[in-house]
Amino acid sequence: MKIKERTLTELLNSAVKRFRNEISLQFENESWTYKEAQEISEKLASSLFEQGLEKGDRLSIMLPNCAQYVFSVFGVVRLGGIVVQTNPMYVERELEYQLNDTEAEFMICHDSVYERVKRVQPQTSLKKIIVVQFTEKRNIKLHENDMFFDDFINTYHSQAPHIKINPKEDIALLQYTGGTTGRSKGVMLTHQNFVNQTELVNEFLLKEFKNDETANRVVISFLPLFHIFGLASVTMTGYLFGYKQIILPRFETETVLHVIKKEKPMFFFGVPTMFISMLHFPNVETYGLEHIKVFFCGSSPLPLETYTKFEKLMGKNSYLSDGYGLSEMTSGAISNPHSKMKIGSVGVPLPLTEAKVVVETDNGLEEAPFKTNGEIIVRGPQLMKGYWNNPEETEVALKNGWLHTGDIGYMDEDGYFYIVDRKKDMIIAGGYNIYPREIEEVIYQIPQVKEAIVIGIPDEYRGETVKAYITLKENKSIKEEEVITFCRKNLAAYKVPRLIEFRDYLPKSSVGKLLKRELREQELKRLKNK
Repeated sequence: MKIKERTLTELLNSAVKRFRNEISLQFENESWTYKEAQEISEKLASSLFEQGLEKGDRLSIMLPNCAQYVFSVFGVVRLGGIVVQTNPMYVERELEYQLNDTEAEFMICHDSVYERVKRVQPQTSLKKIIVVQFTEKRNIKLHENDMFFDDFINTYHSQAPHIKINPKEDIALLQYTGGTTGRSKGVMLTHQNFVNQTELVNEFLLKEFKNDETANRVVISFLPLFHIFGLASVTMTGYLFGYKQIILPRFETETVLHVIKKEKPMFFFGVPTMFISMLHFPNVETYGLEHIKVFFCGSSPLPLETYTKFEKLMGKNSYLSDGYGLSEMTSGAISNPHSKMKIGSVGVPLPLTEAKVVVETDNGLEEAPFKTNGEIIVRGPQLMKGYWNNPEETEVALKNGWLHTGDIGYMDEDGYFYIVDRKKDMIIAGGYNIYPREIEEVIYQIPQVKEAIVIGIPDEYRGETVKAYITLKENKSIKEEEVITFCRKNLAAYKVPRLIEFRDYLPKSSVGKLLKRELREQELKRLKNK
């Protein structure tokens, strides 16, 4: 398999040539053909160029799922600009950090977060804010120099000039992910990283359905576009495959099932909580899930029990593929082939992608024997360029062209990989990656707190739930609700601990290091004995 070098703009242009008047995006009551999506992106690029956005400049997108998100990505990269993926759930502290880390001067945001953005703007480099509204009614008043999206794209006077872009070297997007320091860091993904990822997903999962006339070329896009899984594996892959993307702002079980019943989509990309939620929905078997050709589950392994139950809802020729990916790999790295699915495994490496399990020995890192736990390392054409302005973390993660994932697993004799633990202590709750260190740093700002440990504990629905263990300073007191309220003010909602446990002391090693693993083992034992 050989992948041609090209920019994301060339990916879009190629899609327009092949699928010109077919529906590309559908959002609420509107739809756009591939050609119309290209035209809006071009208008946006021209307007941004006239406002001074140049190659290498950063523009933050802080939107929920919507068609404008896709137009914005293509508009920015058309100029050689760099998209900054900004979670619309970020509170001011998180937002200010990311904007300062990227020195973004432009932002496209939703009206619901506009005032939040304005409050942090004086502490950042932001100069121009473009606001998206989903209704024609202008229910907020913008500050001077800011504009509504629809007004802004009509300010252009002429088409933006051609910008020379090196697909393999020039950064298209910064995807923020957690770090060992507790500070979020920007994964630098090039144009070619995205092109490679779309080609690999297409080759591995979708190619055989290209000429299938028995299914609708439709996908429901509800995975967050600000997350690499949604943007790269679902949306960008669509511009290679040529399916219609029905965009939903979020996953709501009943809404999604009604869309499935009406549209009979060809593919379904989701995370374990979504599969579990559908399983428990009344009369789920009446919504036509058997028409979907491929169900793809990412973010975290799908429980065996869930797979077994969900399989009964699928068609005879349908299959469910579990996979493994990271932001650093532009989403996908390993997946189960439909020809030989292994339940419990995340599969085999995608085409052109390599993976192995390594262990520390007296001679350094060596490849582990079959079924022996070690750290999973991966490499491939979708591997990131590095971390934005962070050579130290880049050096830790990338060694001799391999990404050291920090995830613990093993490989069987057939080359299938299994995830057993996370070296990084990362929590995956409801499909979101959560880094305990960041939550701990917030809890430590509470004056009464002496020590804190945050871990993820098993949760039947969300995968994991965030729990904080806290010891208090002598003669100090605080209520559980007060801790949660403080966290809500300083963390995005999905990061806020749902459980708080006060203790007289927390487990420590002989050198005084707080031991998360011991608490996790206690929780697992407690759940087992329930």
